[in-house]
Amino acid sequence: MSAADSIRRHFEDSIAVKQASLAVLVSPIAAAAGLLATTLRSGSKILSCGNGGSAGDAQHFAAELLNRFEMERPGLAALALSTDTSTLTSIANDYSYEQVFSKQLTALGRTGDVLLAISTSGNSANVIAAVHAAHERGMRVIGLTGRDGGKLACALRDDDIEIRVPAQRTARIQEVHLVVIHCLCDTIDQALFAAPAHSRP
Repeated sequence: MSAADSIRRHFEDSIAVKQASLAVLVSPIAAAAGLLATTLRSGSKILSCGNGGSAGDAQHFAAELLNRFEMERPGLAALALSTDTSTLTSIANDYSYEQVFSKQLTALGRTGDVLLAISTSGNSANVIAAVHAAHERGMRVIGLTGRDGGKLACALRDDDIEIRVPAQRTARIQEVHLVVIHCLCDTIDQALFAAPAHSRP
C-alpha cells in the first residue's frame, strides 16, 4: 500500500467511525453536557483524568473550560488530574500508579463535583480507581470510553453517564473523543452564556 493509500484509509476509517458514533452518541453527549452545565452553574467543579492520549484529552477539556472554547466568557471551574508531575510521581512512588488519580480525588473532590473519566479501553486501573473514589466523595461520573466499555462501564452507577465510542481501534476512539469534548464545551457554553432568543436584537 502506498503512503497516499494509507493516508486515504485513515481519513475514510475516521469518517466511518464518526458517522457510526453520530448515530448513537448524541443523546449521551447531550445528557453529559446538561449535567456538566448544571454542575458549573451550582458552583461545583469538574475534574478529569486519563492516561497517555487520554491524559492529553483530559487536559484539553480542562483548558477549554478554564480558559475558553470559542465564546468570550468567564473561566469555568475545571481541573485535570494528570498535570502535576510532582504529585503524580510522589503518589506512584510512595503508593502505586493505580492511585495517582484516586488520591487526588479524595483530597480535592466534593459532593456535587463531576469526574470525567477517560479510557479508550475502559480498563485503565487508575481511572477505575478514580471512579470509585469519586463515588465515595458523592460525585457523579461521566465515562468516555470505547470498545465494550471495559471495567469502567461496570463501575458506573445508574446516575452516571457513559459515552462509548463504537470502535475497536485506539486511534479512531481517540479521534471521536476529541469531537465529544468539543461538543461538550460548546453545549456547556451555550447553556450557560448564550443569550435567550427573546433577548436577541
